[in-house]
Amino acid sequence: MPARPVHELPRKVDVTEHQWVPMRDGIRLSARVWKPAGAEQHPVPAILEFIPYRKRDIKRPRDTQIHHYFAAHGYAGVRIDLRGSGDSEGLLTDEYLPQEQEDGEDILAWLAEQPWCTGDVGMMGISWGGFNALQIAARRPAQLKAVIAVAATDDRYADDVHYKGGCLLNDNLSWASVMFAFNSMPPDPHIVGARWREMWLQRLEHSGLWVKKWLDHPIRDPYWRHGSVCEDYSAIQCPVMAVSGWADGYPNPVFRLMENLQVPRKGLIGPWSHIYPHMGLPGPQIGFLQEALRWWDQWLKEEDTGVMDEPPLRVWMQESVRPRTQYARRPGRWVAEPHWPSENVRPTRLSLSPRHLQWPGEPPPETAPEKPVSILSPLSVGLFGGKWCSYNNGPDMPYDQREEDGGALIFDTQPLEETVEILGAPVLEVELEADQPVAQIAVRLSDEAPDGQATRVTYGVLNLCHRHGHDQPSYLEPGRCERVRVPLDHIAQSFPAGHRIRLAVSSSYWPLMWGPPNPVTLTLYPAASCLELPLRPPRDSDRELPAFEAAETAPPPKSTALASGEGNWIIYRDLARDESTLHVIEDDGRVRLEELDLEVARSADEWYRARGGDFRSLNGEVVHRRELHREGWSIYTITRTLLTCDEGHFRIHATLDAYENGLRVYAKTWDEKLPRMYL
Repeated sequence: MPARPVHELPRKVDVTEHQWVPMRDGIRLSARVWKPAGAEQHPVPAILEFIPYRKRDIKRPRDTQIHHYFAAHGYAGVRIDLRGSGDSEGLLTDEYLPQEQEDGEDILAWLAEQPWCTGDVGMMGISWGGFNALQIAARRPAQLKAVIAVAATDDRYADDVHYKGGCLLNDNLSWASVMFAFNSMPPDPHIVGARWREMWLQRLEHSGLWVKKWLDHPIRDPYWRHGSVCEDYSAIQCPVMAVSGWADGYPNPVFRLMENLQVPRKGLIGPWSHIYPHMGLPGPQIGFLQEALRWWDQWLKEEDTGVMDEPPLRVWMQESVRPRTQYARRPGRWVAEPHWPSENVRPTRLSLSPRHLQWPGEPPPETAPEKPVSILSPLSVGLFGGKWCSYNNGPDMPYDQREEDGGALIFDTQPLEETVEILGAPVLEVELEADQPVAQIAVRLSDEAPDGQATRVTYGVLNLCHRHGHDQPSYLEPGRCERVRVPLDHIAQSFPAGHRIRLAVSSSYWPLMWGPPNPVTLTLYPAASCLELPLRPPRDSDRELPAFEAAETAPPPKSTALASGEGNWIIYRDLARDESTLHVIEDDGRVRLEELDLEVARSADEWYRARGGDFRSLNGEVVHRRELHREGWSIYTITRTLLTCDEGHFRIHATLDAYENGLRVYAKTWDEKLPRMYL
């Protein structure tokens, strides 16, 4: 069920559409503020969300539903566009810069000085807003009393959109293209006045090509260590609630934050994709805004809400489902742990033999001789792997893994005699050799039903040049045996009796991640390898967990859908040319925001192509179109980024075109060549 808009809220709310917030260098950021009526006479704590996604138009419906709700319950909800984004002055030239964190401190100081604020502030956000909430918390500003970080990371290299296991994610290209499009959009003349065009042209000229910056840093160097709070967890001194979803890209940081922070903390993981849990898909949605209020009341109003009396880590134990690329709901139940790591989780090692996984004490099948096994995966392995992060619950989730397993090494358990449940990160320890100096390994864990349908449960990848660490890569010696550990993503999953647990290993996983420069044959030695599963038997105490309230929000602003959009994933196989293409379509349609007399339209296409077994044929292309229109003012931008490769280099070709009232007013082309370093 979608979140229920609540029309009878406890307090009336005053909304300030725009207010300038000055920074120490004279730049002003644009804020939208929701306050309970009478806050100037009776000050309230503030809740800050500080992101680049255009509070005025693109995120207006979502922001209103969240921050109006908080204001109606006794807080000032504050949404501020980052420097250089939306209606704020300045330039936005990259993620999580020191300037952004300094601006965050200036905002907190400004909030504490407002007559309607008590001086106590919480920071909250999903993705970018969760990242910078943690980063600013690590700077220990006095005004910041608590954080809620949703779908955020403590490690910008190991667990973010750019690299995974040292492998280059294609989400790196996809996400850079999203920001390329955002940075092409102007501020609203109704906010900034006649200088909107000057501000727009500055953005178009100076925001930069972010994908090049990220490709310039293929290892875990100081660029990525900046903003990674895992460098010093002790720097964070305020309470933290960390939230994510199993279909999201960020479940692993929740467990690391729970393990390493030394402050009051809570962890929550549901079945959701990259979205707030009160809107979460797959369902079930929860009353997340009510949970957030309990957190804020505890730490910003010093009220004992009982939130810290409950288990600190709560996750959705997913039950078995048929493989689908999207789900309305994932069946399961809530389970909880008193701390993490938990003594309730028992790491158990399964042995490998060709095509088989054996439990401790279970003999290998007589038909499975102890011998090495080899794989050179076709580039089609990965076409049904879905996105690194499901952004909208499909159809971007992995499909039936039988479509992938023909190009992989397979290891199956016998049919399970009883239900098996895991909670944590499985790990493959494997002895292997490669026949090329640059190689990668992709490992998938699936739930195989009696009829053979296989649903991917979790996965992990490793750039084998990073086998000694992401900050000290080295080329492989072809033919030399190496022992490596491949952690898979954390998961909570129940495997029913009669099903099998399947381990699949491939030498590439395109287009989720970029392939190596040449085809690679991996040779595995099963007798010297094992799969470690984090077994967690069911616990009676899980049935005693209090239920979450139903999801609710404040009503959204009035809008009119003028044209419907669509989203789809289409796979093409051209057998005559031996080419494969994944085409990702995202179209939000056209919406009229009635309060602003403004029409907004967004669409994007992504193509990921490969030819036969030619690893140098890999290419990704992303095109975004953005439009703003009101009478007398019409803006249209189109951005295109194409990433190709040869054996030694990546090549980026990008274009930006901007139109005002039907006339092109700006055009720019980039053509960049970068060396492939251990990729």
